[in-house]
Amino acid sequence: MSSHLNPPLLIFPLLFLLLSLPKTSTSTTPSASSFLSFSPPEGGLTHLVVHNKTGEVYLGAVNWIYKLSSNLTKLRSHVTGPVTDNPRCYPPPGVQSCPHELVQTSNVNKLLLLDAAHNRLIACGSTSQGICQFLRMDDLFKLGEPHHRKEHYLSSVAEAGTMSGVVIPPDIFGGGGKLFVGTPIDGKSEYFPTLSSRKLMSNEENADMFSFVYQDEFVSSQLKIPSDTLSKFPAFDIYYIYGFNSEQFVYYLTLQLDTQLTSPDASSEQFFTSKIVRLCVDDPKFYSYVEFPIGCTKDGVEYRLVQDAYLARPGTRLARSLGIREHEEVLFTVFAQGQKNRAKPPKESALCLFTMRQIKEKIKERIQSCYKGEGILSLPWLLNKELACINSVTPHPVGCLTVHCGIVMSDCFPTGGEPHQGSLGSKPEPTSSGDPEFVWNFYLIIRA
Repeated sequence: MSSHLNPPLLIFPLLFLLLSLPKTSTSTTPSASSFLSFSPPEGGLTHLVVHNKTGEVYLGAVNWIYKLSSNLTKLRSHVTGPVTDNPRCYPPPGVQSCPHELVQTSNVNKLLLLDAAHNRLIACGSTSQGICQFLRMDDLFKLGEPHHRKEHYLSSVAEAGTMSGVVIPPDIFGGGGKLFVGTPIDGKSEYFPTLSSRKLMSNEENADMFSFVYQDEFVSSQLKIPSDTLSKFPAFDIYYIYGFNSEQFVYYLTLQLDTQLTSPDASSEQFFTSKIVRLCVDDPKFYSYVEFPIGCTKDGVEYRLVQDAYLARPGTRLARSLGIREHEEVLFTVFAQGQKNRAKPPKESALCLFTMRQIKEKIKERIQSCYKGEGILSLPWLLNKELACINSVTPHPVGCLTVHCGIVMSDCFPTGGEPHQGSLGSKPEPTSSGDPEFVWNFYLIIRA
């Protein structure tokens, strides 16, 4: 099996699914009969989502989408491949058809999301530059497959486990439904943004489906990796491991090339770092974009390569041990050891817990420190775009220091003007010992 068919382990969705299923044996000793299972005939399972009301399970796999009952009995299946394709054929608009030979190509499911407001699944594959199908939840009937505009093509990267999406239902924060999409671009910055916010229309064939939530001649609901970054670091990309919505924010856990540790020399050793990305759901211009390094340590060993994550609420005992209430959210995260070998990470790994309260407080502290003139605002991969933090004496709207969504974000910047898009990334200053501040020692509870 080729490497791009081996996605990261779906640890937490499977764990919570197993915990929710009825036991088939009363024996206190674990046995094969205690667990229910389903194996796709062609293998290559990439995504799993569970309907929170019916308990029905939807699986994304290589060339197939499956619907299972809550006891993992197969109910429906929908074929998505193989299809005739060539990865060198770019999306429209184009004046000529693709000159490259089309061959039978497996379609790896890269995105599988529930759009419950419209009773449908969004299933995006690796072929045809990442087009998506809308499938009816009940029977997996294909409702539509937009492919007429450039915005309909979301990602050209075939590797599973590197693209993540978050569906925002209509009318929760005002307006229509939205789809936040984070994806690697494989050097094709002219075709694909690394992060974007798209419209979700009720009609699958609506011409505005997947168009940017906002777009004018200067700004749009997207973030692109600059060409000068790719010129200096051709291997640079951002891999989106997990995405979720919490209160008025959308978050992503990402893995990206560390441009501060990696030499531009193509033959040099590559280092990677994990970041947590946040932006306001109702910020169509992405002015609220923040990214912050994240990891954990145990006995002096750093775990910095994020592998998977899951957002959930704790039980009584765990909440008590964390000093939070049961209704508060906890981010369960798996990290591999070190900062090398993204595609084949070390076997040594750790399960780390982060409370959302702490994550929000950490980001808030960094933003507030910038208003005091401490450090700089930058994204390391936006070359030559650093902005010095200035001690602000000008009054700002209520909510700036807490990053309250819904205000005019461009009024909040210590520099006094609108930012370069994405310039709200946090770059912590080194401590006196020379060690970076961004490795958090948060609740390491399991070490494999």
